[in-house]
Amino acid sequence: MAYSKPIWMDITACTYKGSKSYGAQKEAATTVRVGTSAQNSHVFVEHRTTHRQLDNGDREFRFYLDGVCVKRCLITKKTKTKEPQQIDLDPSEVSNA
Repeated sequence: MAYSKPIWMDITACTYKGSKSYGAQKEAATTVRVGTSAQNSHVFVEHRTTHRQLDNGDREFRFYLDGVCVKRCLITKKTKTKEPQQIDLDPSEVSNA
């Protein structure tokens, strides 16, 4: 039985014959590691998607990259349309490491 989830992740990788997917209610987080093996791997990037329902019924989604919110949108209860929200990034928060 399928359940409706506000966050839906579709994953494609060369190791899968097809794509994989899963849903989450409030938060989905991924840590990407790089290296030569499971024993010799290092955190490369972490990303997280969050969802919350506001008091007026709108839904807010945020996407974080290494702990910094880089994208945000609202889905309004009335029109059920996506409204992108501007994120002003402080250059000191963005890492090139």
